[in-house]
Amino acid sequence: MLLVLCILMSAYFIRGITGFGSALIAVPMLALSQPLQFAVPLVLALDFTASLILGGTNAKKANWAEVKLLLPFGMLGACIGAYGLLKLPTTPVLLTLGAFTMFFGFRNIYGLQPVGRLSRAWAIPAGLAGGSAGALFGAGSPPYIMYLTRRLLDKGAVRATFSWLIAIDGGFRLGLFLLAGLLLDPKLQTAYALGLVPMAIGLYSGNKVHLDMTSGGMLRVVGALLVLSGAMLFLKVAA
Repeated sequence: MLLVLCILMSAYFIRGITGFGSALIAVPMLALSQPLQFAVPLVLALDFTASLILGGTNAKKANWAEVKLLLPFGMLGACIGAYGLLKLPTTPVLLTLGAFTMFFGFRNIYGLQPVGRLSRAWAIPAGLAGGSAGALFGAGSPPYIMYLTRRLLDKGAVRATFSWLIAIDGGFRLGLFLLAGLLLDPKLQTAYALGLVPMAIGLYSGNKVHLDMTSGGMLRVVGALLVLSGAMLFLKVAA
């Protein structure tokens, strides 16, 4: 359990700096020692809590038009992802998670950031991908962030919009997991209660560091962590 709490603190430290990415860090690392049916609901529950906290402090900056556009497709994707989490065999899911994680890691390291404003039509694939990846891997932030950063110019608006999107979409996914019985595990409930403290410490500390670190440098650090955690998942499957 101590390892789980350390991973959670590290993940939310990253989120405190960047505004997203906690699940991308936490789920692959937790999956090295825990089943996905434990790791994904745990991180989702903590992400939901963190999003309520962060979103509540920036509610006025949120772009609710974008939230309303993304949500229906995110919820549809969440249904698909939740079904996959329950029904798909573990090995291919872990391999896909490893590839998914490493892709975004290398994307951060090499600064592969597309430019130009996206059409609102891209909310459909972004929502479907974010919702399904969020339910299946617990890491639905990349599609949402890729869409929002190319729709909204203000970084504060991106953070606030993302936080509220994850709070609402995450609440829906939590409902699905509750119906599926994934939230009834006493071990998971204990981990959630204990995880609130490292989550809060990580968010607070990361927010302090956020003020002193360039966004480019932080993205490269996060990218390296993602590549490492993805590679470790491949090693876990191969072992």
